[in-house]
Amino acid sequence: MSDNNLWRLPATELARRYRDRSLTPLAVAQDCLGRLQAVNPRINAVVARRDAAFIAEARAATDRWARGAPLSPIDGIPLTVKDSLYTADLPTTWGCPALRDHRTGHDELAVARARAGGALMVGKTNVPEFALEGYTDNPVFGATRNPWDLALTPGGSTGGGVAALAAGIAPLAIGQDGGGSIRRPASHTGVVGLKPSLSAVPREHVLPSLLLDFEVVGPLARTVADVRLLFEVMRGPAAVDRSSLAAAHAAGQPASAGPLRILYVERFGAAPLDPQVAASVAGAVDQLAALGHRVERGPLSLDLDFFAAAWPQIGQAGLARLFEHAPKWQAAASQKYRDMAELGERIPASRLWDILERVRQLRRDAATLFEHVDAIALPCAAALPWPAQDAYPLRIDGQDVGPRGHAIYTGWVNAAGLPALALPCAPSREGLPIGMQVVGRYGGDDLLLDLGAGYEAAHPWAERWPPL
Repeated sequence: MSDNNLWRLPATELARRYRDRSLTPLAVAQDCLGRLQAVNPRINAVVARRDAAFIAEARAATDRWARGAPLSPIDGIPLTVKDSLYTADLPTTWGCPALRDHRTGHDELAVARARAGGALMVGKTNVPEFALEGYTDNPVFGATRNPWDLALTPGGSTGGGVAALAAGIAPLAIGQDGGGSIRRPASHTGVVGLKPSLSAVPREHVLPSLLLDFEVVGPLARTVADVRLLFEVMRGPAAVDRSSLAAAHAAGQPASAGPLRILYVERFGAAPLDPQVAASVAGAVDQLAALGHRVERGPLSLDLDFFAAAWPQIGQAGLARLFEHAPKWQAAASQKYRDMAELGERIPASRLWDILERVRQLRRDAATLFEHVDAIALPCAAALPWPAQDAYPLRIDGQDVGPRGHAIYTGWVNAAGLPALALPCAPSREGLPIGMQVVGRYGGDDLLLDLGAGYEAAHPWAERWPPL
């Protein structure tokens, strides 16, 4: 490969070439900025940059590799960070005008771990306002566009992160997933995204949670190996997040050996599913079976009806609490979020208590389910990407849908605290990416990564590039 196209190299290949001294982090960083300059004006993925510091850190990483003393396997590798995660030297706007210059002087713990490992932060990536929706547009920076079709959304809320990956701006991205915000945009742009088990990546120095404890930090990349590389640096227990101790214990439990028992859930009842998505995911599941895994087709034996009504109330209550403590943020927020908060103010405490108990029951039921299966395969999203400035598709397979119609396959995973891995499968006839997610038991992140690596080896996708 020409050294003019270093932006095409995966992180694992960069690390290998740093080790054999055929490439330096400085050369990669310079190429990264060139790619950023060339494509970002068209997709609006990266919304805050730190070019001088980025290059200075690349020089330091180049020196470490030359001395044979890298800080970690991701030393000198460029990455982006979602603009809902704190960074010490860049604002964290959350897509909200009131936070345009919001700085805390801290890195989110996962970001701090990546930077301590020598990762080179290119900048921050765009999100919808308060990172609450499945597309990426806000009053501060405007809409992010899908590199595969600039008229369409990359999804959200990690829309800027996946667009940057798909366009080759950086090989790694740190995202956040509260109801599918890593997995659905990954599926819409043809990249890999891991929503880790609850607290597998501990949290410290965070924005207020709007979705209970559902929001987790996770890695995205173009390959499963690259996702694993970043995950290994960010994961692991920390005393500041006591639930991360439970996550580490669960991760250490013995994994299934040999072929996996995979439950394939094609759809949720009568909810509409785009036929091309259904066909693509079914084909991917057939490929899993061809690899020797035991696939059973059937419904998901969990009671999720309660969450269809409860899900919007969780966000409404979260916004109400946020605005109670930050009235200046409320004053600058878009009207629809002020309206959501007003609805949240009317939710009685008894309802929130009921939601919390149903979440606990879902987690118990999920543990029982995974006594009989090793993984669950299902679509990431019910729809193909839609126009970039629309919050959601109004119709799927000829049926009218609401704001969560495209997102029904993901939120339950967050409520259950389970890991899930988004994997590209065959694109649509228009060439738009489609993704399958595989869900595992609590603590089963490594099993999913192993499953994804086997699938990718048989059906690679990393050389699919959008026609930018």
